[in-house]
Amino acid sequence: MEINEAIKRAKENDQKAFNYLLDLFWDDVYGFQLKRIQNENDAEDVTIQTFSKAFDKIETFDDDFKFKTWLITISKNIHIDLLRKEKNSIAQVISKNDGDAFQVLDESPSPEDKLITEQHLAKLLRDIKKLKPHYQEVINLRYFQELSYKEITKELDEPINNVKVKLLRAKKLLAEIIRKK
Repeated sequence: MEINEAIKRAKENDQKAFNYLLDLFWDDVYGFQLKRIQNENDAEDVTIQTFSKAFDKIETFDDDFKFKTWLITISKNIHIDLLRKEKNSIAQVISKNDGDAFQVLDESPSPEDKLITEQHLAKLLRDIKKLKPHYQEVINLRYFQELSYKEITKELDEPINNVKVKLLRAKKLLAEIIRKK
């Protein structure tokens, strides 16, 4: 499959095209973020968010530009947004005795996490059933069977990056369903 063909098919919601683009550009985006962040886990998280956002907004991609450049731009913006959030969520407490500054990270859950955990289980299960079957499956494996990403990868026979992106998209879609009520 060629890149332009994959993008066209992805715009038509073809899962194989999404997988192809993910596999093709994962290393580029991850490598870019790893150089910026210098932390493998954080670089991976930003890369997952990049592909999730890109695939959600694939119809806005302009063919006049290179797909890789578009992905890197999304990735850069996500990283900048995360830095802003981090800066805003850190409370600085200054000790009166010796003037030392302590930073306390805000460990509160994301809005999506709050919405999901506030729901009653029965209601949540009904909402999960509104998702496409492959999203239902990944949520079930991760949160109800409590499998690790590696275990889910074996269960679904998919690359770990696909599993992470699919789980992120499933959580976002579920949060939207819950919000609409």
